[in-house]
Amino acid sequence: MDIESIRVFMMTRGIDFGTKVLGAIVLWIIGRWAIGLVISLMRKLLARNSKVDPTLAHYLGSILGAVLNLLLVLAILQVFGVQTTSFAALLAGFGLAIGTAWGGLLAHFAAGVFMQVLRPFKVGDFVTAGGVTGTVQELGLFGTTIITPDNVQTIVGNNTIFSGVISNFSAQPVRRVELTAKVANGVDPVDAANRLRDAVTKIPNVAQTPAPDVEVLSFTPEGPMLCVRPYTHNDNYWQVYFDTNRAIVETFREAGYPTPETPVVRRTAP
Repeated sequence: MDIESIRVFMMTRGIDFGTKVLGAIVLWIIGRWAIGLVISLMRKLLARNSKVDPTLAHYLGSILGAVLNLLLVLAILQVFGVQTTSFAALLAGFGLAIGTAWGGLLAHFAAGVFMQVLRPFKVGDFVTAGGVTGTVQELGLFGTTIITPDNVQTIVGNNTIFSGVISNFSAQPVRRVELTAKVANGVDPVDAANRLRDAVTKIPNVAQTPAPDVEVLSFTPEGPMLCVRPYTHNDNYWQVYFDTNRAIVETFREAGYPTPETPVVRRTAP
């Protein structure tokens, strides 16, 4: 091929191909901007509606984004003259192959749909799901993002969550704090429970209904064991937890109770 033939090819086919490439780039940039704008507007509209859960808004936004991006790719292929009908058939076959190979992903997707319908939890709830405990940040197409108490972002597959036990600590108005306090032998456990109950009731954010439970739980060689169970909203759980521990120490110190000691077992020589 001589230089003149190359020049003629570049002047005819090259300019046409370059125009298509430039058009595809412009279409991609504008399309991505428009998709982001549409998703943002949809989420804002859903956020204004108090009846729509934030989790559902994120989920619908993810689905809409995936569909719009697929349509954008088909539009760009149309610019290059690719028949989208043939591509759609090819995409369907490719999707079938991918679905067979990645059945687990489809299971996660299906579980995510069921979770949206059954609503075992929502964004912001404190849960134990899929063996992970933390605050739900986002429910995605295939996985749920949970922020653990030590501030680690953890993504758990939706099918793993849906097929296991889910504990939602935010579902009820209050949550019970489970603590114990031991008093020494010789201390009246009823008097200790009454003193401690009065102290726990005065702790900020402790619910008055139901009232804190402070009772004799069991007896040990060191002395009676008291159960200390105040109720509070999940947002205040750790504050009440630590304040209750502090109240146990301060109440027993003010009452002059001795520290429980383990009885010494003396062995006699044979």
